[in-house]
Amino acid sequence: MSLLRQKRWNPYLVGIGLGILSWIVFGVMHKALGTSTTIAVAPGAATAAFAPDYVQNQAYWAKYLNPAKGKVFFNWQFFLVLALPVGAWISTLLSGDHFKETVPALWKQRFGPSLIKRSIGAFLGGFLLLFGARMAGGCTSGHGISGSMQLAISSWSFFIAMFASGVVTAFILFGVKGRKNA
Repeated sequence: MSLLRQKRWNPYLVGIGLGILSWIVFGVMHKALGTSTTIAVAPGAATAAFAPDYVQNQAYWAKYLNPAKGKVFFNWQFFLVLALPVGAWISTLLSGDHFKETVPALWKQRFGPSLIKRSIGAFLGGFLLLFGARMAGGCTSGHGISGSMQLAISSWSFFIAMFASGVVTAFILFGVKGRKNA
């Protein structure tokens, strides 16, 4: 139980745990571990409640939402997406780590203390990452964890491009001095 109360876990232990979880998901679900499909398909699932024929005529949504072929929205990945924030909340309760930072110091120094500006920036960055990940056929966890374990070229390409663009974006937004001034 003391492990669950730690604020930070050993990254090697977490890596081993993710590897074992990925084996279980591959073995039981015959799918890669990931979350972005659920997020991208959610609007189609909501639309299907009112216009199922429309959804079946949209190639992207029909690929993931076809009850006749056993492809339903409320699957294991949907429950994984729900479990992630619940697990984070339980972790916060157990560890006692209630740190709350709405606008990081580095952002505040560069762009000011506006929570709205910070939220819009975070949303746009997340949207671009999700959009790029879906174009690449997965998400950061799907490509970065499952795909890289399979040595998939698309996953390694996405992962390298994501980190490289993150470094370039950080230099553009915060300059070379960046963290030194925060």
